[in-house]
Amino acid sequence: MYLLLAFLGLVPRAPCLGELKAFVVAHSHMDVGWVYTVQESMHAYAANVYTSVVEELMKGKQRKFIAVEQEFFRLWWDTIATDIHKQQVHQLLQEGRLEFIIGGQVMHDEAVTHISDQILQLTEGHGFLYETFGMRPRFSWHVDPFGASATTPTLFALAGFNAHLISRIDYDLKDNMQKTKKLQFVWRGSPSLSENHEIFTHVMDRYSYCTPSQIPFSNRSGFYWNGIAVFPDPPKDGVYPNMSVPVTDATIHLYAQSMVANIKKRAAWFRTADVLWPWGCDKQFFNASVQYSNMDPLLDYINKHADQFGVTVQYSTVSDYFQALYNRNLTWDIQNYQDFLPYSTEPFQAWTGFYTSRSVLKGIARRASSLLYAGESFFTQYVQKYPAGSVCKFWALQQLRSLRWAVSEVQHHDGITGTESPKVKDMYMDHLMAGIVNVKKLMASIILDTDNAKKNGKLYSYVYNKDTGKRGTRNVEQYIIVYNPLAWNITTFVVVAMSYSAVSVYDELGHPVPAQIQSSAESPSTYDLYILVTLSGLSYQRYSVKLSADKESAFIARSVKYGRKVIKHADRQSRRLIPVLNDCYTVMLDQNTNLMHSITDRKTNQTVELTQEFLEYHVNGDVRKGPISDNYLFTPNGSAVEESKAVGLEVVSGKLVREIRQYFYRNTTAQDYIYVAYSRIYSVPGGYDDKLLCHRIEQEYRVGPLELNREAIFRTSTNLNNKQTLHTDNNGYQMQKRPYKVFVNNSVARNYYPMVQTAYIEDDRMRLILLAERSHGVSSQGNGQVEVMLHRRLWNNLEWDLNYNLTLNDTSVVQPMFWLILGTKPAADVLYQPSALALEHRPVVMYGELTDKPKLHRERHSVQRDPVTLPANLHLQTLSIPGWTYSSNHTEQLQNIYKGIRKQEDADFRRVLLRIRHMYEVGEDPVLSQPATVNLKSLLKGLGTVELVEERSLTGTWDINTLERWKWKSAQHISKANGTNELTINQTPSEIKVSTGMSAEITCSWKNNKMVQRFRVTWKIQHLTCKEGTNRELSSKLYYTANATHKDKTVLKIEVVKKNDTGTYFCEITTEIPFMKKGLGNGTTLIVEEKEAGSMENYHFMAILAIFPFLISGSCFYLCYKKQQNSKNSVPERRTHEEQTLQVTELDEGNEINEAEERKSSSSNSSEWAISTLYESLDYFAMKQDEDKDQDNKHSVTFASNAED
Repeated sequence: MYLLLAFLGLVPRAPCLGELKAFVVAHSHMDVGWVYTVQESMHAYAANVYTSVVEELMKGKQRKFIAVEQEFFRLWWDTIATDIHKQQVHQLLQEGRLEFIIGGQVMHDEAVTHISDQILQLTEGHGFLYETFGMRPRFSWHVDPFGASATTPTLFALAGFNAHLISRIDYDLKDNMQKTKKLQFVWRGSPSLSENHEIFTHVMDRYSYCTPSQIPFSNRSGFYWNGIAVFPDPPKDGVYPNMSVPVTDATIHLYAQSMVANIKKRAAWFRTADVLWPWGCDKQFFNASVQYSNMDPLLDYINKHADQFGVTVQYSTVSDYFQALYNRNLTWDIQNYQDFLPYSTEPFQAWTGFYTSRSVLKGIARRASSLLYAGESFFTQYVQKYPAGSVCKFWALQQLRSLRWAVSEVQHHDGITGTESPKVKDMYMDHLMAGIVNVKKLMASIILDTDNAKKNGKLYSYVYNKDTGKRGTRNVEQYIIVYNPLAWNITTFVVVAMSYSAVSVYDELGHPVPAQIQSSAESPSTYDLYILVTLSGLSYQRYSVKLSADKESAFIARSVKYGRKVIKHADRQSRRLIPVLNDCYTVMLDQNTNLMHSITDRKTNQTVELTQEFLEYHVNGDVRKGPISDNYLFTPNGSAVEESKAVGLEVVSGKLVREIRQYFYRNTTAQDYIYVAYSRIYSVPGGYDDKLLCHRIEQEYRVGPLELNREAIFRTSTNLNNKQTLHTDNNGYQMQKRPYKVFVNNSVARNYYPMVQTAYIEDDRMRLILLAERSHGVSSQGNGQVEVMLHRRLWNNLEWDLNYNLTLNDTSVVQPMFWLILGTKPAADVLYQPSALALEHRPVVMYGELTDKPKLHRERHSVQRDPVTLPANLHLQTLSIPGWTYSSNHTEQLQNIYKGIRKQEDADFRRVLLRIRHMYEVGEDPVLSQPATVNLKSLLKGLGTVELVEERSLTGTWDINTLERWKWKSAQHISKANGTNELTINQTPSEIKVSTGMSAEITCSWKNNKMVQRFRVTWKIQHLTCKEGTNRELSSKLYYTANATHKDKTVLKIEVVKKNDTGTYFCEITTEIPFMKKGLGNGTTLIVEEKEAGSMENYHFMAILAIFPFLISGSCFYLCYKKQQNSKNSVPERRTHEEQTLQVTELDEGNEINEAEERKSSSSNSSEWAISTLYESLDYFAMKQDEDKDQDNKHSVTFASNAED
């Protein structure tokens, strides 16, 4: 009942005709970092926000509040909140007066975060909220990220959100949208998903998320009666700076006039009379008592004078506001696929500098995320295959959770952006490094346990990131364990630093392994050992490195050094070219300049002229002299300048690796170089897969420390006719086309875009792709050019920056890595997605010292015996044990929370979260963009028995079959290829009259397009006997045209009709592949005439169903669950309560895709699989019931073509 009450509280009273209705949303914007550390913020104000807000909400039934970032709330809940506070929070949530919005750990940045990390931080927050309160956020409040990505609306739609709210978009665009009342629209973020996962989006007006601070009758801020938070300690007397004038008899009318004027001004920019009025700002409501005690009488006063003001006001949540909009049933414009990046607040304030700010932090954050990805799958396999292993599972989960928390935390929009103060940067780094160490310990412990190694043996893991310092060299014989975290076979090189050059490498069978050793570029006394490894998906191999000088020794590379050359004085007429090549590319070096000259794709014999060099933008630091650059802004004084006048060259040649080392000097006599570029190409011996390894040029740069007020870039100039059009990725998810735009001012900065993982330029012949392992700013400032910003060091005298230490005086040295891919468009399309993932998730290397002669092992060393391998267009996005203890049945979860029941165990290790991602967008590749089918049983057989498969929402908190999102009306685009987006459905008969106990059949037919590959048939009923006119879904089945006997007809059969079956039945047909169309039948009214003997029983059943819907469905689930538990080898029927009651079956059973799955007897290594999708609900989990069929076919899953699954 409390859920019903909470829902009813969301529906606001309709205003009178012509009357504006303001929804006053109380909130506090609480940055998880930025200027102050999390600990400082908790002490100074954040803890007080939740304590005082909860206490004050209990004092007034009309009061409401929204909470956004979960990190602060979780810290308060775990360390400060009393039992009374916790009881009050539960009550406020039930009453709908406290509402969690977004629900992630943080309000993540949208420009420089990777989608994997966005999902992680959202999942962390949602898991806590659902486990603790049984609630799932349905709305976003993304008010402060610096620009809006097209990934975010798709992400939130997949998480089950009904509406999305943003604020920071380009100033001139927002101004135009305000004037034309276009601030609200339906956003289709993904071109592949289209309307499948569109979401209604509200853009805040120019006042953004803060209450207007200026009021005409006072020189203090308005509506901030608690003042401004004080650091480090709250004032003991409770008096804070800039506290607004109190609301009294003398000021209340003035306040009312100011508030009403602002409401009316905002209303003029929107289509409806519903006005969202945010009340709050950064670090507000730390004294909620003074806030509400002033706002209460003000709202009452305005409402009492509503006829005079033409406005009514009410405390509201975000859901109250969106519910009012949704109830208006308006038709909204569509925003198609494009993002809102970059973001500018005025002509000389382009927020494009933060794409690169604090590059070291960006690199460490991504490497931490990659290690977490590896550690999650490593631990999951260990738990399933070694349930009696000696590694404590609870300890292990704690290690993973420490890194989950740290990676989630740094995704904050003032975290990974590099816009925080130095001490906050240090906080992020400390948390990340601690989490990295913990997960390394975990992986090493698992290796020691599964390999039955000596418990006192030395083993340590290593994820290489040069920004953290030099690698330690190995001066004893050792073994190396290499783990492949990807779900496909890889062939690649791992690099080990050695102190000697005569070594041999052997695999577990004692066979020599191809390897090359060469002098290190960083230290002349050390060597880099390149080992060629081939690994199956999610498996590891052990390699031994021994001192040796025989024929099996690693090949020793030779190097040739060329004299330093002056770039500008080079003779362009008499070029001397040096070739460096492998089987895929020929790289030509110009010996006159020591720069690259061209790259030839050997397969097509196409040559692209290409030169690369470092340049710097000079920027102003004196506000008295003009616009400045800072953590956020990029404002160059002019074009980029060449700082290096001379280049030194060294070419290292070997059988496996060829490396080009270029050293950039300020002049020919300078002792120290200022930049370094290392370029490597690889050759693979016969019998090895070289598809990805051969088709990349690996480049690593060394930049810094820079001089003050310099921004370093690496520019690649080619003869590609790209017309200054660039393509960059949104969060590693999908690509955006970026044509160059000319502005009156600041065109250089306003044409910079975020590159999270991929950027490319192309013409009609060839495409040049750059892949990155951290975020950067990228631009095409000239035809055939692509430049990447690598590093920034800034200082300015802006008082605001100085006060908060936000001047970005970053003296670090950064060493980012890029992979270059050159090829025709078709070839590049095939390569760049798996290559990007291979760069993101490079193998994890663990070392151990060889103290005794090792025994040769005749079997694979792997956490699991059977490697995991996915089709070429799919990626294993997630394989982890979240540790959730909540019930996967929503009704049961709510009942447990209501009764105060919590599972005794600290974590559920049988529940595994699996996400699978389709890598290619629709139309990107004629083969790889097609749907792919995965046999789950075969895929996961190495992990144990799959006991149960549940299809869940993106963050795992929704059963996908119960997730219903609001369908906002939108203007439909007519596609020439697809025709109308509606299907014509013919449903017969229009009416059926039967008596109880009889049967009834309804036929639904439609015209089927030959292109349709997949369609869904959904039957719904609108009851006539219920006063509410209840609508509910009876069944929803998915069909593939190739397997369907009848491709244009379906029949609903009710075997035994009951009185409560009376109603109007509708057939809904949805074609999903290759495009989305939907149609609804004309309806069939079923009238059931009941025999007198059964009337009372049916009446009571309907009454119970209407009053206790949650109880009935919960009981039904429990019975099904008990039946499954008590059946050792039975095939349970997993029908919904409605299907069981009505005994509904569909004809064409040969084509039906049942959701039932064979139940195996429970065992210690069985798993409950929670399936959470990345871009849409999984198409289906086909569990064939035909005993004569191959049992493997029971677990086939098909993924539609898309950027993500």
